[in-house]
Amino acid sequence: MKSKSIALIPILALALMVIPKISNAHCEIPCGIYDDAMRFDMLAEHITTIEKSMNEINRLSDEGAKNYNQLVRWIVNKENHADKFIDIITQYFMTQRIKPAVPDSADKYADYQKSLELTHRMIVTAMKCKQTTDLNNTEELSELLAAYRMHYFKDHGHEH
Repeated sequence: MKSKSIALIPILALALMVIPKISNAHCEIPCGIYDDAMRFDMLAEHITTIEKSMNEINRLSDEGAKNYNQLVRWIVNKENHADKFIDIITQYFMTQRIKPAVPDSADKYADYQKSLELTHRMIVTAMKCKQTTDLNNTEELSELLAAYRMHYFKDHGHEH
């Protein structure tokens, strides 16, 4: 009987270490692996790729003899990177990293609303990047990303 009790001690210790991790998990599968700074770098890279695609589409469109294959490739590239940008914002940040807050806590709720506003504006602007070759959209997207990065890291720090 005493040996069974002693055998349970490591199991209980392990459970006590694991349960807090599970209860604080905010990942769809509680992996605990986050690299927020890398996600921001990925988003910036997608914007750069969208901008390059827009420039190539505009350049190829201005040429006398059209190279439709290259035009299509750059259009698809632009749209794919806009989709990837939107996926990171929705799947990573909105689904897993932005925590809902209730209006009772004014500061937390204002922070929550600001996060939702910035992420939503980025999604809409990325959608505009898909619809046009207007470089003002990539500029706005870069500005929104910079604003969200500052807002996000003021609370989360760069260690995530």
